Amino acid sequence: MQHINWPGVEAAGLSLSIARTPEQLHDLQRLRFRVFTEDLGVHFPQAVGDRDVDEFDPWCIHFMVRDTRSNRVVGTYRLLTPEAARQAGRYYSESEFNLAPLQAERSLLVEVGRSCIDAEYRHGTAIMLLWTALAQVMVQGGYRYMLGCASVSVRDDGVVASEVWRQAQSLMARRPDVPQIKPLHPYPLKALRQTQPARVPPLIKGYLKVGATICGAPAWDPDFSTADFPILLDVRWLDARYRRHFGLC
Repeated sequence: MQHINWPGVEAAGLSLSIARTPEQLHDLQRLRFRVFTEDLGVHFPQAVGDRDVDEFDPWCIHFMVRDTRSNRVVGTYRLLTPEAARQAGRYYSESEFNLAPLQAERSLLVEVGRSCIDAEYRHGTAIMLLWTALAQVMVQGGYRYMLGCASVSVRDDGVVASEVWRQAQSLMARRPDVPQIKPLHPYPLKALRQTQPARVPPLIKGYLKVGATICGAPAWDPDFSTADFPILLDVRWLDARYRRHFGLC
């Protein structure tokens, strides 16, 4: 597990720090397993008992949100730096997308994933703590770009994924300068023609609100039963309000 000098922060009864020990990482893996399996019915091929474990965990920085009253682990996010990705051999995203269009950005590109918050704590504070930590680690490391996969369940016959894809096409049309990456195993776009009203998932909505964009068609993840949309953020796209909030200026 990569170590970095970051002191942590507290807000509204929650504390955020970086997992430093195997025991702390195991707590985060249990949270991931519980939330993704119980809430979304996800199948983890590499699960170890009640823990979501994969080959990238040892290379990542793992952020950990705890309830300061109960000491319960309630949120997590992991970050893979470009240096760690070279040691690991690749980014996790490269199992789903061809990242060749981002080759010139790789030395400044961090990857985020496994965003996970307990259902009782999805009121905004936990995710803002996590995003603040991500932003500050990017500044500390001198990184400019953030890449992630936003998973959308297709257990609703693709209703929500169809809405996300409609917005994605509009975003990509308005930002032709942004590199577009292609999925290795595309989710069938013909299945994303639902016209029923649907809300964009909060995580994706939050990404777009701070200035990130969807940068390609979705990949199909059979283990998660999701359409995975690639998300790219250049810190220079953030407006002054979010720069101040995340401590970037």
